[in-house]
Amino acid sequence: MAFGFGPHLIRMTADDTGGTYGVLEVDMPAGEGPPLHVHEREEEFFRVLSGRFLFVCGDTSSELSEGGCILLPRGVPHRFQNVGSTTGRLMVIVTPGGFEGFFAAAQDAAMSDVDEIAARFGLRFVPAISAARAA
Repeated sequence: MAFGFGPHLIRMTADDTGGTYGVLEVDMPAGEGPPLHVHEREEEFFRVLSGRFLFVCGDTSSELSEGGCILLPRGVPHRFQNVGSTTGRLMVIVTPGGFEGFFAAAQDAAMSDVDEIAARFGLRFVPAISAARAA
């Protein structure tokens, strides 16, 4: 379990899969979700295990409920949000693996250090978290 940006149950790591992919599950409270961001290294595949989520990728928006799946490509700004009224659950597969380590790396970090940690994992927030907090 890693707690950066909320609890993430890490099911498989890049070490488990020869670097091919990582698998995690996320419990996300109603109304919550990460800010707009870009992955420079990996694609993300999401399956909604419970709840209802809005996924925004580039100019496209999709709302998915239990059983729904979506692939978000690398290099495209995206975000997602639990738009349901209860905690929802997502299964996330990142390929290649390695990004799943971000959540453990970020769990004890000060918000002022998050952009630097994110950069080590090929992640960029749009705008940068440090800039958003300063505004």
